[in-house]
Amino acid sequence: MNSLLHTLLAFALALGVLVLVHELGHYFVARACGVKVLGFSLGFGPRVWSRRFGRDQTEWMISAIPLGGFVRMLDEREGDVAPAELARAFNRQSPWRRIAIVIAGPLANFLLAIVLYWGLFIYGVEEPRAWLGAPPAATAAAEAGVVAGERVLRVGDTPVDTWQEASWALLQQSLEQPVLDLEVIDGQSHITLRRLDLAAVRAAGWEGDALARLGLVPGRPHVLPVVAQVGPESTAAAAGVEVGDRFLSINGRDVDDWMEVVQTVRASPGQVLLAKVERAGQTVEMRIAIASERRGDGTVGRIGITVRADDASGEAWTTTVRYSPVRALSRALSETWEKSVFSLQMMGRMLTGDVSWRNLSGPVSIASYAGQSAAMGADYYLRFLALVSLSLGVLNLLPVPILDGGHLLYYLAEIIRRAPLSERAMESGQRAGMALLLMLMAFALYNDFSRLFSG
Repeated sequence: MNSLLHTLLAFALALGVLVLVHELGHYFVARACGVKVLGFSLGFGPRVWSRRFGRDQTEWMISAIPLGGFVRMLDEREGDVAPAELARAFNRQSPWRRIAIVIAGPLANFLLAIVLYWGLFIYGVEEPRAWLGAPPAATAAAEAGVVAGERVLRVGDTPVDTWQEASWALLQQSLEQPVLDLEVIDGQSHITLRRLDLAAVRAAGWEGDALARLGLVPGRPHVLPVVAQVGPESTAAAAGVEVGDRFLSINGRDVDDWMEVVQTVRASPGQVLLAKVERAGQTVEMRIAIASERRGDGTVGRIGITVRADDASGEAWTTTVRYSPVRALSRALSETWEKSVFSLQMMGRMLTGDVSWRNLSGPVSIASYAGQSAAMGADYYLRFLALVSLSLGVLNLLPVPILDGGHLLYYLAEIIRRAPLSERAMESGQRAGMALLLMLMAFALYNDFSRLFSG
């Protein structure tokens, strides 16, 4: 129940922020263009709360159905307009002003993504480096000779350092090429070229986790179980664990890797374990009470220590991605542009059948991702928020009637024709757009529940 509540709160916060930013884009540009705004709503349907503010007594509302929002402007097509206010009606504005008002919503979402990425790049984000785990048998990575402990240096011609950089470059380049070259380095500093055949993921239409289907799974180096930090109020501190201690065994089982310690502790909530550590050349025994902590739908053990983030050879297995403000802005702009273009490429390939429609996600999947990212930390949640924000911007710019992009199409046609489209043509377009949107939503929900019940 706590996990479900956490997921719902994370999803509600993300949705509220994204819709608010989108609608504020429309609102502020409408006001700047002299258009009178009658109402501003977060959500659709029955009003839960409303107040009127400002010179125009704009009604600000929170409505019952939280999947969207709207800005209602003065418009002769929606009701009578007093002669004195005709100049402030939306339909009386030039096509270029209407385009500015409509496009402001998606642009606000892109701006939010840029600001979030910019802040993250300035603050710095700790990320795992691009280590590879053991590939499952009969996958492209296994056939290419990839082995656990190798680290990716390049994907094609793109240098990479972190797992996120590597996975993003893999996804981008694999859409365009039948084979993919990885330059990897092993623990003995030998550099090797691994060539992956992409036939398996292409045949599956990139459905599901394409990297896992290729056999590319994130790995980690061999990390010695040497304690770097001990929480002052932790059970480890109470048992006498000190910084620099190296675990030798737990409950009689020898350990030589940090993950062996983690797995034993996580599997033993509420128990007391006998541990042996090496300290200043001496062996010290201690009994450690394992605290219990709720994680997802279960309970895991923890003792409140962290490991030194180096592998057995002393090479760091995480790195902090941080830039100067100017460089961070450049990276934020590049990140937003590349992911927006990639979203359009994926949509285009769905239409041509090269990418499976089962990759389409709906609100259930997005809510799940929101909960997972929030549980991983603020930086992961903000990245999720930036990604969904730019995706919302891309979606709204599609030339589908009822979306912002459909309205832009109407106004561009008006500029070309030098006359507005007929009411009948616009109404037909709206109906077709609504039908298409409902069909896509139904398909996305079907995919959501298929993943939910089939795993």
